[in-house]
Amino acid sequence: MSLTARDLGTAERFYGSLLGWDFIPGTQELGPYLRAVVGGLPVAGIGVMEAGTGMPVDWITYFAADSADEAAHRVRANGGTMALGPLDSEKAGRLALAADLDGAVFGIWEAREHPGWALQHQPGAVAWSELATTGARRAGNFYEGVFGSAAVRSDSARVERNQDMVVLTVGGRRVAGIRQVPQLDDRPRWRILFAVGSVDEVAARAPGLGGSVEQPPADTPYGRTALLRDPEGGPFGIVRMS
Repeated sequence: MSLTARDLGTAERFYGSLLGWDFIPGTQELGPYLRAVVGGLPVAGIGVMEAGTGMPVDWITYFAADSADEAAHRVRANGGTMALGPLDSEKAGRLALAADLDGAVFGIWEAREHPGWALQHQPGAVAWSELATTGARRAGNFYEGVFGSAAVRSDSARVERNQDMVVLTVGGRRVAGIRQVPQLDDRPRWRILFAVGSVDEVAARAPGLGGSVEQPPADTPYGRTALLRDPEGGPFGIVRMS
């Protein structure tokens, strides 16, 4: 999971205070980049977008692949588009940015020295990633076609379909979801949710740090959640797992 920010310092101060992150330098080949750590373990990355790109500040969900090049080929074969790469990120790995059939942006990561985020489902770490779209079945078919057994780090990658949710699983472990919604104000997009000890407390602190609350805390079948935005408008969620 990586944030494309306009100002690295603004993002560092906000997320460090809100989620308790510390920061260490990451690979600099593609520009200034920090790795967020909790208890010494990496949980996310923050990079800076090039000026004038017109891209919104956003969190990008990355999916692991044995071969970024093969996954990129599958993106095109299944009707998606490639926005960047595949290209090497120094010795850390090989990455690519893509968009699915409806324009939702996601990343592809072929690990080398950096295998991925070492902490999950703990306060400050990623808990879940979810795509909201008006075409969940169509999106599910796309991601199933791209991240099949030859591309994902498992021989059992698949999707489960139940009512309004498509769930992506690897080796029996749920890794992301695609939710059917009746309408959207913007294009479909992946949203990352970070685990926190208290959703209400973290949501209450966000405005004082320059962020905003998009959807206030509420109980859901998956735990108590809230949707927030950082000072530059980057959307993300927080959740206390049930």
